[in-house]
Amino acid sequence: MSELKALIFDVDGTLADTEANGHRVAFNKAFAAAGINWHWSVELYGELLAVTGGKERILHYIQNFRPDFLAPGDLGEFIAGLHLAKNAYYAEMVAAGEIPLRPGVKRLLLEAQYAGLRLAIATTTSLENVEALLEHSLEVDAASWFEVIAAGDMVAAKKPAPDIYHYTLEALNLSPEECLAVEDSANGLRSALAAGLKTLVTVSDYTRDQRFAGAALVVDQLGEPDQAMTVITGDAGRAAMIDVATLRHIHSSDSARIAERA
Repeated sequence: MSELKALIFDVDGTLADTEANGHRVAFNKAFAAAGINWHWSVELYGELLAVTGGKERILHYIQNFRPDFLAPGDLGEFIAGLHLAKNAYYAEMVAAGEIPLRPGVKRLLLEAQYAGLRLAIATTTSLENVEALLEHSLEVDAASWFEVIAAGDMVAAKKPAPDIYHYTLEALNLSPEECLAVEDSANGLRSALAAGLKTLVTVSDYTRDQRFAGAALVVDQLGEPDQAMTVITGDAGRAAMIDVATLRHIHSSDSARIAERA
């Protein structure tokens, strides 16, 4: 087994609970500003999350929920404009401190850096969204903590396709065996597994009922010293939170204890 050299993080749902009270709200603000009578409820947005990528999600919604909608001009340009406006609203919310990081995220990132692990991001959200979240929810210079930030449209096919992970691994010049992915969703897990990566899943509100066959470990959160994680499936040893020692345990384990939701 190769030595663990890098951690590759997803963003939405993994670093922060950005979906229900972040992206969803920003989408609705963009719709209202454009004079469109659309509203994505918490429940509907949960369904739409099966489609990765904001522009792709809008197109899916139009095709499946608003088939009679006539865009004012070119549909692709219209969707791109909505998505741009949505990102601006999202950035405002992040800057206002409305989207905090999930428990254990900052602690683990700092511990990983101290231990000499390289950090990277592989996400379907836009680079602007990633940078805004890191700056306002972590540290002003937090983007510099990550050697590679692979985001948005940097690859043709989004998760669950493995393209974003292939891109990240190439940029890191590392093999899949030298890295560990951290995800929150079944689509993200499939993407990482298809790229050959062992994967830790920390479920979010929208994904806790999904199936995670193939994950090395599934937990409810990364945990803090005063806020222990709950192991859903897999083997974390005696750890009460995900730390570097636990990551190395997960990465080096050759057991067949594959996490799968019943």
